[in-house]
Amino acid sequence: MAAVRESRARRAGRAAGRALHRPLSGAARGVRRATRAEGAGETGLAQLIELHAVNSAGDMLITVALASTVFFSVPTHEARGRVALYLAVTMAPFALLAPVVGPLLDRVPHGRRAAMAGSMLARAVLALTMSAAVAGGGPALYPAALGVLVASKAYGVVRSAVVPRLLPPRVSLVRANSRVTLAGLLTTGAAAPAGAGLHLLGPAWPLYGACAVFAGGAVLSFALPHAVDSAKGEGRARLASRDGAGPAGPGRRARPGLRTVGPPVPDALRANAALRALSGFLTFFLAFLLRERPLDGLGAAVSLGLVAVAAGAGNALGTAVGAWLRARGPEAIIAAVLGLALAATVVAALGYAVLAAVVVTAAAAAAGLCQALGKLALDALIQRDVPETVRTSAFARSETVLQLAWVAGGALGIALPLVGALGLAVAACLVAAGAAVSARGLLGAARRGGRAAPRVV
Repeated sequence: MAAVRESRARRAGRAAGRALHRPLSGAARGVRRATRAEGAGETGLAQLIELHAVNSAGDMLITVALASTVFFSVPTHEARGRVALYLAVTMAPFALLAPVVGPLLDRVPHGRRAAMAGSMLARAVLALTMSAAVAGGGPALYPAALGVLVASKAYGVVRSAVVPRLLPPRVSLVRANSRVTLAGLLTTGAAAPAGAGLHLLGPAWPLYGACAVFAGGAVLSFALPHAVDSAKGEGRARLASRDGAGPAGPGRRARPGLRTVGPPVPDALRANAALRALSGFLTFFLAFLLRERPLDGLGAAVSLGLVAVAAGAGNALGTAVGAWLRARGPEAIIAAVLGLALAATVVAALGYAVLAAVVVTAAAAAAGLCQALGKLALDALIQRDVPETVRTSAFARSETVLQLAWVAGGALGIALPLVGALGLAVAACLVAAGAAVSARGLLGAARRGGRAAPRVV
């Protein structure tokens, strides 16, 4: 009888294994087909999409581990000075990214695959370092967490720079960027509950998981095609062209920069800076406002959660729309989302007194959508127009400008009186300022059909 029961148990186990294996393997095959569609498997874009998915999962596991520590604990009821300190901390990675990390990655001798693998390995080691300090918030936690932020941003810069090398013929840059970002969003959503489950085992377990994920990511980095690796003799991007001794003259060769490729890139950067300032402003202004004055019929926590969900949904929708777009010009996309953000904030400012819940939620969703889609289009412009020899540091500088704009918007949101209509009017002014300095150039470039391949002199 015991043998019969054991045999039945084995058969039941095998049946359960088959039942679980079929949907999981089917889902895996479906994801693999999606990532390799439209020639992405042949060019290597699919491998980059999968690598970014792994990167996003590891970052989320670290976020889950740190969520219960004082590093990311910035409640809205605490003093505004504490929140201002948080903004300063977020700038620390970018203090290194633009002047140091970007040019260093441009000159890395073994190519960009090694740079991405190094970012993964650095985070794997730092995750182990934090695992020993996360429970008690030991002194090693803070420098290690900042190191993770720097390595994560460095990976993002290199990843954006290599997309054009892997672009299939039938896929636009905006769409390729969207597919990469969308894969990251999906795995972030899947990694969050996994990290929460690991956290139940102990505060260090999500970090152990992150270490394993990043170690796998390092291996996947070297599985990317050899085309990812950059050439030697690369230069340093600047916001303006210069040779270190004034304007280029006879016999002098100016260093290429963001302004040497024509107006679309600087105009797009200014427009995205306005959208990023809007995001930072709404994040902190609404966090304080809704805690003091929740939406009608809702508590403070529910109000904040509703707005956060709306912003996240808008961000995801913007990424999905970018993946759907095919041959649309990035200049036209940025001009369109700038107009949408301006219209949404103006309507929200005018309608706040009547329908506060509706307009605040809609403004948050519109800000998330416009920021996501505008950033995808900006990346496509840099990938298209900036010379490859300085593209990595160009991305580093653009990321620094955008983060500065986010911090400036957040600081304004902290300092402003908690008056809903006033705050939304200021938000509209931020977007209007960005439109005033960039919309004309973007629309002109869109009418001309974009800029031709750059010529650096």
